[in-house]
Amino acid sequence: MMNTTAASQIETAPWINEAWEQTVKKVLRTSSRIGAEFPHASQGGTYVLEAPHWWTAGFWPGLLWLLHEGEGNANLPFRQIAEECERKLDEVLDGYDRLDHDIGFMWLLTSVINYKLNGAEGSRRRALKAANYLMGRFNLKGNFIRAWNPWSEGEDNSGWAIIDCAMNVPLLQWASRETGDPRYSHVAEAHMGTVLNHFIRTDGSVRHIVRFDSQSGEVAEYIGGQGFGPESAWSRGTAWALYGLTLAAKHTGRQEFLDAAKRVSHFFLSQLSEDSVPVWDFRAPEETKVLRDSSAGACAACGLLLLAELVPSAEASSYSSAGERILKSLYQNYGSFDQDEEEGLILHGTSHYPERKNMDVPLIYGDYFFVEGLARLRGGVTIPWE
Repeated sequence: MMNTTAASQIETAPWINEAWEQTVKKVLRTSSRIGAEFPHASQGGTYVLEAPHWWTAGFWPGLLWLLHEGEGNANLPFRQIAEECERKLDEVLDGYDRLDHDIGFMWLLTSVINYKLNGAEGSRRRALKAANYLMGRFNLKGNFIRAWNPWSEGEDNSGWAIIDCAMNVPLLQWASRETGDPRYSHVAEAHMGTVLNHFIRTDGSVRHIVRFDSQSGEVAEYIGGQGFGPESAWSRGTAWALYGLTLAAKHTGRQEFLDAAKRVSHFFLSQLSEDSVPVWDFRAPEETKVLRDSSAGACAACGLLLLAELVPSAEASSYSSAGERILKSLYQNYGSFDQDEEEGLILHGTSHYPERKNMDVPLIYGDYFFVEGLARLRGGVTIPWE
């Protein structure tokens, strides 16, 4: 972690403003093809478009909302496209069958942000409906929000919980504030308490999947998921935990969430190489560590910048300088801004190494968190998770 002296040497405004301008320019161009669709991973320079129910559906419109507000609501097509994406998601929300724990990713970055910025009542209703569905996935015996639905007939994953959900529960905190009903926040805090108890190891590394007995609530096993194995340290899962715990600390004021966020951040930062961008799994075999996950770096950077706002002032620069350092490296070493043939903003993301899917490619959530990180550094932009 960088000390205050080193942090003061970071060049801030020039590269941040340059990166923002380059991002607006590139997204203005790519949005003419992507439009109100749902990109996930770039293949051969072109974003593959997924169905609206896919878990990444919120990140493209979320990115557009950040640019829309950051540009002072300029006469650009970003808002129009984002609102059309939100409307397209109605078929998923009303269809119900495809909904799972990723409800927060989808409606925080579409409906909640639209309501915050524009007071759109239709967006408020969508987000509250989504929050009710998310709360309905809570397992009382195990104090966790269930992850996926069965992928095939006869499959039972009713006891599965995953670290990704730490980034979905802010939808429940928003719903509690919006309605005055504490039940949403009760569920959010209970789930995050389970994260503390069963996902975060003493050294700050993080498990991806914990399987509970869905009847008794007892831990049954740990599963590697998108990491190399049950006891490895998948870097994006570490980033989900870092940012999710920091958000939990902001929403609740609970010191144990803040302490855990700091512990995870210290582990994450201790594992970074010279360019400050993580490998896909910190405990994977060495021969696989040629693969980075730029999306994990971008997400963690956003968490670090928020963490700097929550800790005592004497500690703040350590976290803020680390977050800025990651984002600067992503821009200078991983950015595709001079590659007109590439639609993704940030190169070298790894989506799912165990299944060999979308490796060493731009990922829409990496692009989103990169833009959110720039927005945080610039200031004055509404952050949907908060």
